[in-house]
Amino acid sequence: MTKPPSDPRRLFLRHTGRLALAGALLPLSARPALAGLPDARRLSFDHTHTGEHLSIVYAVGDQFVPESLATLNRFLRDHYSGEVGAIDPQLFALLYQLKQTLCCDAPFQVISGYRSPATNARLRKTRGGGVASHSLHMDGKAIDIRLPGVPLSDLRDAALSLHGGGVGFYAQEQFVHADTGRVRSW
Repeated sequence: MTKPPSDPRRLFLRHTGRLALAGALLPLSARPALAGLPDARRLSFDHTHTGEHLSIVYAVGDQFVPESLATLNRFLRDHYSGEVGAIDPQLFALLYQLKQTLCCDAPFQVISGYRSPATNARLRKTRGGGVASHSLHMDGKAIDIRLPGVPLSDLRDAALSLHGGGVGFYAQEQFVHADTGRVRSW
């Protein structure tokens, strides 16, 4: 009888596959157990327009949690129309890095997440500038945020330091735009 190979890579892949399968089979009610894992990545949000609050483990290590992504898509929906878009998971990774950089546990205050094309067009007509015709909000790759207790300029500077995409600074409106598009700033 031959013994299975003890290649560390194979053992790691087999173990990771079992963990992924176990996670997929967990009922939604058991998902809070994810928070106890040492490499769980949690984000918290307060939505300024809907009044909703969310604290969720969106990934374990580098693996995104599909049910969490669906919950985040709904939470970050177009608050004007209620339309739900698909948010780029890398945006959550960027926000997580941002919180790590700032050493801040406060929830992000969300001003805008996903924006439907119809909402974007309407805002372009009614908001004297500041709304791009091909906004990354429509692609689920942008979010407008602030962090309580963190000066807006510090939030902007931390986002710029990550080189994770575009960063817009809206001091008068009191938010920072962050996206996963090309690296640029305004």
